[in-house]
Amino acid sequence: MMQKIRSDIRHVDAQILAAVRQQSNSGSKAKEDLAAATQAIKELMNKIREIKVKAEQSETMVQEICRDIKKLDFAKKHITTTVTALHRLAMLVSAVEQLQQLTSKRQYKEAAGQLEAVNQLCSHFEAYRDIPKISELREKFKNIKQALKSLVFSDFSSLGTARLKEDTNLMQQLADACLVVDALEPSVKEELIKTVCSKEITAYQQIFEGTEVAKLDKAERRYAWIKRQLRANEEIWQIFPSSWRVPYLLCIQFCKVTRAQLTDILDGLKEKPDVGALLQALQRTLEFEEELAERFGAGTGRGKDGESDTEELDGDLEHESRSAAEIRKKYEKQLPARDRKGTQHSHGSGEARELSAYGAGFNFRGIISSCFEQHLAVYVELEEKTLMDNLEKLVQEETWEAEEGSQTNILSSSTQVFLIIKRSLKRCSALTRNQTLFNLFKVFQRILRAYAGKLSARLPRGGTGIVATATGTDQIKTSDRDERVICYIVNTAEYCHETAGQLAENISKIIDAQFADMVDMSEEQDEFSAVITRALMTLVHGLETKLETELAAMTRVPWAALESVGDQSEYVNGISAILSSSVPVLGGLLSPVYFQYFLDKVCFETIY
Repeated sequence: MMQKIRSDIRHVDAQILAAVRQQSNSGSKAKEDLAAATQAIKELMNKIREIKVKAEQSETMVQEICRDIKKLDFAKKHITTTVTALHRLAMLVSAVEQLQQLTSKRQYKEAAGQLEAVNQLCSHFEAYRDIPKISELREKFKNIKQALKSLVFSDFSSLGTARLKEDTNLMQQLADACLVVDALEPSVKEELIKTVCSKEITAYQQIFEGTEVAKLDKAERRYAWIKRQLRANEEIWQIFPSSWRVPYLLCIQFCKVTRAQLTDILDGLKEKPDVGALLQALQRTLEFEEELAERFGAGTGRGKDGESDTEELDGDLEHESRSAAEIRKKYEKQLPARDRKGTQHSHGSGEARELSAYGAGFNFRGIISSCFEQHLAVYVELEEKTLMDNLEKLVQEETWEAEEGSQTNILSSSTQVFLIIKRSLKRCSALTRNQTLFNLFKVFQRILRAYAGKLSARLPRGGTGIVATATGTDQIKTSDRDERVICYIVNTAEYCHETAGQLAENISKIIDAQFADMVDMSEEQDEFSAVITRALMTLVHGLETKLETELAAMTRVPWAALESVGDQSEYVNGISAILSSSVPVLGGLLSPVYFQYFLDKVCFETIY
């Protein structure tokens, strides 16, 4: 066993020795490989340096070869630029000379084309403007343009004369002159248009300033004059390019001058203007403004909008057709349709704006008529007087009975009141939708408050009695007819309450935006609500008065001396008979809400 172990030890020692020797040989080989790699890197770096030196030498050689080529290239470029500039200079000199000759001969059509060419050539020499020759040519060109302008303005002085209509060649010459004006600076075109328009306006001012036809009642003659001028000059003004919009600009200047003259006339009146003459002048002015708006592409039919807005009120004022509750339901059904209509109208308006680009930037509506606004107080006063007179007449003629066959149980005067208000609104909205319409709205408020007062005044008045003394209220005696009238007043006040709100809504839609938020009928609606309350309380007190005798009999019964309870008392039979004769009739005339209120009040007043 020991022998075997020693043999294994020797074998292991031999293996260890072999491994050590092998490791020693590997270390030496690694050092040799590292030294070889280092040497290879050094050789590679040397080769890279040699390549870099050769590349620099090649670049230097190429630059030396191309140096002469670059000089030739720059020389060619400068020569080409110089030749082009000289060629353009020769063209500019020739073009200026030709333009001068065309100007002296008034050959405007050819001169316009030549003018465009010279403008383009001058733009190429903008960087050389300090060179004497270029500066000389530019100054000469400037003088030629000034001469052209003078000649054109001189020729246009014949515009509007009999000679122009007889000489067709002169018409063509002026048309060609417009081409020259377009080729000149924009300020020249503006000055020429202003001169042409001022010539027409001067003639207008001479006719309508400080003369007999300058009065307010002759306003339509002003508009007839400008219409005649537009028709008379339509053929002549065809010489102007359509892009100049000469008739359009003339009408703008005419409107501004007319507004100033009418303002002076209105401000210079020592007394209040005649309402008829004032409204006629305003109406003619509005019609003229609408014609201009339609003619120059800005027409949207304001009058139609006003009619559609006020026509919404017509349905609410139909005689004996709808109750206040039915009217409210009708408007609730119409709201979705109105929203859809508004959406469609907004899309249509966008298309109209695109089509009216010709008249963009100026709104003819109100340019003249707005000067009437502060003088329309007399019109509002007349409307108020007319409405008040009609209200008094309607109340005096009121029968205080619902018309036969009517299902609304309202007084006919109420529908008539809103009908005359609607007519007044349509008249005013056709004239103005500014402060005057708002002032008229205040008149409507006073009319409705006055009508509420008339309804309240028709209610039976009170006196004194047992029930009145016990309850602290006035005794009111009401007949069967009085009860019917009171019910009609309740229904009428309810109708007026609802319709007044719709009236305010319609007015807020058509009035200018600055006044829309101030259009409110809440106070007037409160007045009618108060009439309803007073009327119902009058019914309650009237019924109490009818029950007074029976209630007095009940108080005289010796309740303390009664020994037994018998059949139904006489006063109970009397109370039942009175209630049976009155209450069903009232229930048939009043709406369920107000009938229930009436019954609650009767119970409360009787028991407590």
